[in-house]
Amino acid sequence: MATLLAIALGIGLATAAGLRVFVPVFGAGLAAHFGHLSLSPGFVWLGETPALLAFGTATLLEIVAYYVPWLDHALDAIASPTAVAAGIVTSAAVITDLPPVLKWGVAIIGGGGAAGIMQALTVGTRIKSTLTTGGLANPILATFETVGAVGVVVLAILVPVLTLVAILVAAWVLYRWIGRLTWRRAPAAG
Repeated sequence: MATLLAIALGIGLATAAGLRVFVPVFGAGLAAHFGHLSLSPGFVWLGETPALLAFGTATLLEIVAYYVPWLDHALDAIASPTAVAAGIVTSAAVITDLPPVLKWGVAIIGGGGAAGIMQALTVGTRIKSTLTTGGLANPILATFETVGAVGVVVLAILVPVLTLVAILVAAWVLYRWIGRLTWRRAPAAG
């Protein structure tokens, strides 16, 4: 059961990386620093003060940068591969009791996949926001993304399985919503 909780936690943190790259790494480091989270032996450094200062600064800079109109799209280009890497790292950091091959397989496929999918959804949403509002709604979108990332990290640490279920439902709803905006039904033949 502990292994399933760790996997759910890892995928939850990875999903948050798709919203904001540094929020889950910083959140996991803080939780580990204060004894609320156990990290794999190779990732204990995430909870140490120098790493917390670095990731805290990076988190703050990333959040602020998404409010700069032209910078938000430039960050998306950088954040897409970085989000996948952060998803893999955060997943691997919290999966403590699997053999290395399984741990890294879950981290790469589950964590990297969750982060990549969420990042793709946010990039698509930001593009639609820019096209439909001229970018005026992008700061609102940035706020929702940041609040979502923080919320997912907190929930993933507190209730990982519930968070995983909520992420799957939210991803499905967002996918359907974006689909309705972009896909047009073909006219009926006849």
